[in-house]
Amino acid sequence: MQYADADDAADIKTGEIKLHGPGDFDGMRKAGRLAAECLDMIAAHVQPGVTTGRLDDLIREFVLDAGALSATIGYRGYRHASCISLNHVICHGIPSDKVLKNGDIMNIDVTVIVDGWHGDTSRMYWAGEPKVKARRLIDTTYEALVKGIESAKPGHTLRDIGRAIQTHAEGQGFSVVRDFCGHGLGRVFHDAPNVVHYAEYVEKIGFNNEIIHRAPEIELKPGMFFTIEPMINEGKPEVKLLKDGWTAVSRDKSLSAQFEHSIGLTETGVEIFTKSPAGLDRPPYAV
Repeated sequence: MQYADADDAADIKTGEIKLHGPGDFDGMRKAGRLAAECLDMIAAHVQPGVTTGRLDDLIREFVLDAGALSATIGYRGYRHASCISLNHVICHGIPSDKVLKNGDIMNIDVTVIVDGWHGDTSRMYWAGEPKVKARRLIDTTYEALVKGIESAKPGHTLRDIGRAIQTHAEGQGFSVVRDFCGHGLGRVFHDAPNVVHYAEYVEKIGFNNEIIHRAPEIELKPGMFFTIEPMINEGKPEVKLLKDGWTAVSRDKSLSAQFEHSIGLTETGVEIFTKSPAGLDRPPYAV
């Protein structure tokens, strides 16, 4: 994997890992803050009886009122300002007339564009009172995200991030989804590198063969921008994609949770662009 100065091709996907300067950090701070404020706003509206379509309407209005754009509206034909993934939906759940019920858990994922920069983040929410195991899954997923971010520092590798997430999630009896990953971003929505949330796993082939999949040992350098967004399942990690081409669910229909932050690597560590200004980083939310 090659590295490149972001100034040479900031808004083009070249396959190289872009290294950004101080001015780029300013752009990402603004985009990340607005995305985080959007998720702060929606917390008070996640209640039994509300539809996921209504939540998406509120998100779209919030982004437009701020003078920003939603990166997902029109992206590969997608028509909504958010993805809302309920219960056993892992990611890319489509807002609809689905009514929230007491105990439902959900991930709400938004990406905004401010002056060309992308702020991408997601959080878990619950309607009413979730079950104890659902709470534990959500807590574990948030803790896994934090441990992944703590491992993101110059001189470490992408595999170190995946190892921290996988070790914590599996240590609590949950599994890490392998089919989706974090990604580079900036002026490009999805850029290099891919950020997987495991260090390695074994895939069984037939009766006697197996393949060992390992996360890449790509060195982390100051100026890299990317998301970390672990998806953790209550049951097995396998995924099924529904016929709509977007919605990914756990194959065994077990609950799934996800948190996501956009981050930038500094000379000494990491800056989180999408941290909640109101301190609403994990449920329950005092709103």
